[in-house]
Amino acid sequence: MATTGELVPGTLEMLILKTVSLGPLHGYGIAQHIHRLSDEVLTVEEGSLYPALQRILAKGWVAAEWKQTPTKRRARYYRLTAAGRKQLGLESSAFERTMLAITRVLRATET
Repeated sequence: MATTGELVPGTLEMLILKTVSLGPLHGYGIAQHIHRLSDEVLTVEEGSLYPALQRILAKGWVAAEWKQTPTKRRARYYRLTAAGRKQLGLESSAFERTMLAITRVLRATET
Protein backbone atom coordinates (compact mmCIF):
# COMPACT_ATOMS: atom_id res chain seq x y z
CA MET A 1 0.00 0.00 0.00
CA ALA A 2 1.55 3.28 -1.03
CA THR A 3 0.46 6.24 1.04
CA THR A 4 1.71 9.65 2.03
CA GLY A 5 2.60 7.96 5.33
CA GLU A 6 3.12 4.49 6.69
CA LEU A 7 0.19 2.42 7.91
CA VAL A 8 0.00 0.19 10.93
CA PRO A 9 0.66 -3.42 9.82
CA GLY A 10 -2.60 -5.24 9.04
CA THR A 11 -4.45 -2.04 8.21
CA LEU A 12 -4.89 -2.95 4.53
CA GLU A 13 -6.81 -6.11 5.41
CA MET A 14 -9.06 -4.13 7.76
CA LEU A 15 -9.73 -1.52 5.06
CA ILE A 16 -10.57 -4.24 2.55
CA LEU A 17 -12.94 -5.94 5.00
CA LYS A 18 -14.65 -2.61 5.75
CA THR A 19 -14.99 -1.85 2.05
CA VAL A 20 -16.58 -5.18 1.13
CA SER A 21 -18.84 -4.96 4.19
CA LEU A 22 -20.70 -2.28 2.20
CA GLY A 23 -21.36 -4.69 -0.67
CA PRO A 24 -19.58 -6.98 -3.12
CA LEU A 25 -16.80 -5.37 -5.16
CA HIS A 26 -14.02 -6.44 -7.50
CA GLY A 27 -10.39 -5.64 -6.70
CA TYR A 28 -10.20 -2.44 -8.74
CA GLY A 29 -13.44 -1.23 -7.12
CA ILE A 30 -12.02 -1.92 -3.66
CA ALA A 31 -8.87 0.07 -4.44
CA GLN A 32 -10.89 2.96 -5.89
CA HIS A 33 -13.26 3.05 -2.92
CA ILE A 34 -10.39 3.26 -0.41
CA HIS A 35 -8.65 5.92 -2.49
CA ARG A 36 -11.80 8.01 -2.86
CA LEU A 37 -12.94 7.79 0.77
CA SER A 38 -9.47 8.66 2.06
CA ASP A 39 -9.54 11.91 0.07
CA GLU A 40 -6.91 10.37 -2.21
CA VAL A 41 -4.40 9.96 0.62
CA LEU A 42 -4.37 6.14 0.43
CA THR A 43 -3.47 4.41 -2.80
CA VAL A 44 -3.72 0.63 -2.84
CA GLU A 45 -1.30 -0.85 -5.36
CA GLU A 46 -2.12 -4.12 -7.14
CA GLY A 47 1.02 -5.68 -5.67
CA SER A 48 -0.42 -5.19 -2.18
CA LEU A 49 -4.13 -5.55 -2.88
CA TYR A 50 -4.31 -8.95 -4.56
CA PRO A 51 -2.02 -10.78 -2.10
CA ALA A 52 -4.10 -9.30 0.76
CA LEU A 53 -7.31 -10.45 -0.94
CA GLN A 54 -5.86 -13.95 -1.31
CA ARG A 55 -4.87 -14.03 2.37
CA ILE A 56 -8.32 -12.99 3.60
CA LEU A 57 -9.98 -15.34 1.11
CA ALA A 58 -7.87 -18.23 2.46
CA LYS A 59 -8.87 -17.27 6.02
CA GLY A 60 -12.56 -17.38 5.06
CA TRP A 61 -13.14 -13.69 5.79
CA VAL A 62 -14.39 -13.07 2.26
CA ALA A 63 -15.94 -15.22 -0.45
CA ALA A 64 -15.37 -14.62 -4.14
CA GLU A 65 -17.17 -15.30 -7.37
CA TRP A 66 -16.62 -14.37 -10.99
CA LYS A 67 -19.10 -11.88 -12.42
CA GLN A 68 -19.35 -9.41 -15.25
CA THR A 69 -18.57 -5.77 -14.47
CA PRO A 70 -20.78 -2.92 -15.71
CA THR A 71 -18.23 -2.47 -18.51
CA LYS A 72 -18.75 -6.11 -19.57
CA ARG A 73 -15.41 -7.36 -18.26
CA ARG A 74 -15.05 -10.49 -16.20
CA ALA A 75 -13.86 -9.82 -12.64
CA ARG A 76 -13.71 -11.59 -9.32
CA TYR A 77 -16.13 -10.01 -6.84
CA TYR A 78 -15.44 -10.27 -3.12
CA ARG A 79 -18.06 -10.21 -0.38
CA LEU A 80 -17.76 -10.30 3.39
CA THR A 81 -18.55 -13.55 5.20
CA ALA A 82 -19.84 -13.91 8.77
CA ALA A 83 -16.29 -14.75 9.86
CA GLY A 84 -15.07 -11.64 8.05
CA ARG A 85 -17.66 -9.46 9.80
CA LYS A 86 -16.45 -10.80 13.16
CA GLN A 87 -12.81 -10.22 12.19
CA LEU A 88 -13.61 -6.68 11.03
CA GLY A 89 -15.11 -5.95 14.44
CA LEU A 90 -12.03 -7.30 16.21
CA GLU A 91 -9.59 -5.42 13.98
CA SER A 92 -11.57 -2.18 14.12
CA SER A 93 -11.67 -2.27 17.93
CA ALA A 94 -7.95 -2.99 18.18
CA PHE A 95 -7.16 -0.23 15.68
CA GLU A 96 -9.29 2.30 17.56
CA ARG A 97 -7.59 1.42 20.86
CA THR A 98 -4.18 1.87 19.21
CA MET A 99 -5.16 5.21 17.66
CA LEU A 100 -6.48 6.48 21.02
CA ALA A 101 -3.24 5.48 22.71
CA ILE A 102 -1.16 7.23 20.05
CA THR A 103 -3.36 10.34 20.33
CA ARG A 104 -2.88 10.42 24.12
CA VAL A 105 0.89 10.29 23.67
CA LEU A 106 0.85 13.02 21.00
CA ARG A 107 -1.33 15.32 23.11
CA ALA A 108 0.58 14.80 26.32
CA THR A 109 2.20 17.86 27.81
CA GLU A 110 5.53 17.60 29.50
CA THR A 111 5.31 17.65 33.27
